[in-house]
Amino acid sequence: MHPSISRVKLVALVVALVAVTGCQTMKGLEGFLGLDFAIAGATDPSLAGVDISSIRSPEQMSTADMLRLGSALLRKKMNLDVTLHVSANNPAGNSIDARVLGLDWVLLLDDRETISGVTKSDILIPPGATGDIPVVVSVNLAEFFDTGVTDLIDLALAVSDVRGSPKRVKLKATPTIDTVLGPIRYPEPITIVSATVGG
Repeated sequence: MHPSISRVKLVALVVALVAVTGCQTMKGLEGFLGLDFAIAGATDPSLAGVDISSIRSPEQMSTADMLRLGSALLRKKMNLDVTLHVSANNPAGNSIDARVLGLDWVLLLDDRETISGVTKSDILIPPGATGDIPVVVSVNLAEFFDTGVTDLIDLALAVSDVRGSPKRVKLKATPTIDTVLGPIRYPEPITIVSATVGG
């Protein structure tokens, strides 16, 4: 979903809540536009226990690591472990700080839904600033993809690109933010992609 659409729906929800709670509360939410989210990078990636943080292609894998990964695939235990860093930007046009309390998320790899989780946070983001929400992921690629070891390495490297441009990965997420009205969940999930891919 395009960020501006979800932002409009969030603002509509806030306005509806304000109508119920009274005009006095409106002063605390006046000008709130919602947040913009993106996958900004990845850290600490490993595949079946093999550190892939310095690997750029399957050809760079050592013979020992390829044998280890081949064995893991035979056992259907090809776990990709990585921390995805979600940036939450509070637009400069907002007049209030935003506090992100967490994300309910579903991990999509090559547009296929895989695992889900809940990431708790407590990040205060002033207008014009960006906060970092680390989302720790552990997904068994062999459970969702019936393909060879080289293809799975390619996927893992694309997802965990430590240079700041993860690819082939999305998060379908429902953020929760704290307001003067209390915690508010986004009215529906948003799709978060890499900042280098689009919004």
